[in-house]
Amino acid sequence: MSAKRLSGKTALITGAAGGIGAEIARRFQEEGASVFIADTNLVDGEKTAAAIGAAFVPLDVTSEESWKAAFATVLEQAKRLDILVNNAGINIRKNIEEMDVASFDAMMAVNVRGPFIGIKHALPIMRAGGGGVILNMSSICGLVGHKFTNETYTTTKGALTMLTKSVAVRYAKDNIRCNSIHPSTVETPLVQTLFKDPERKAERLGEVPLGRLASLADVANAFVYLASDEASFLNGVALAVDGGLTAY
Repeated sequence: MSAKRLSGKTALITGAAGGIGAEIARRFQEEGASVFIADTNLVDGEKTAAAIGAAFVPLDVTSEESWKAAFATVLEQAKRLDILVNNAGINIRKNIEEMDVASFDAMMAVNVRGPFIGIKHALPIMRAGGGGVILNMSSICGLVGHKFTNETYTTTKGALTMLTKSVAVRYAKDNIRCNSIHPSTVETPLVQTLFKDPERKAERLGEVPLGRLASLADVANAFVYLASDEASFLNGVALAVDGGLTAY
């Protein structure tokens, strides 16, 4: 049996009570990591953690105090932090002319301020432990303007892409790598509901050269790779998991 790729690593994954985050947590646990599932959804978070043998820590990513408390729990229980996955994100689906400022601010708070605060407090912990990996869930909308996606979401994901690169170049000296992952539409229960509209489904499938949606496994496997030592020379990378969509 081959060695597990994340053995001995401790990871905190935000927005991991369900969906893509839960699948990333499951794969990390499968690869030998000690996983902390972080979420505001206490019921589903505890349930997911119990199902895969992970730990659960409550976390509101928009709150600096909540981040401090979460990291304190990780250090108390695991004594180290090797991997931070900033997966939590929201999308209020209104175009720029319809988007009220309060909704814009809410999206910025979760999608940008959350990772910013998490990285701010993860860096000294990782430095003290000899290094680490920070992985940010961006989107194809952090690489290109996407006609089916609202401008606010694109703004937040573009900011996260550049935050990733900035952290990557400044903290490489501390053996801390920072990369972002950019999926196209992922086949989640929410997307399956949206795609009951055949026109919307045809639009999204038609823009992907491989002709299908990204699966949860497609995305989680990319996170496993970038978190592992196999990717030890990948830093500041924006990895598109998009079936070729951004290659046009």
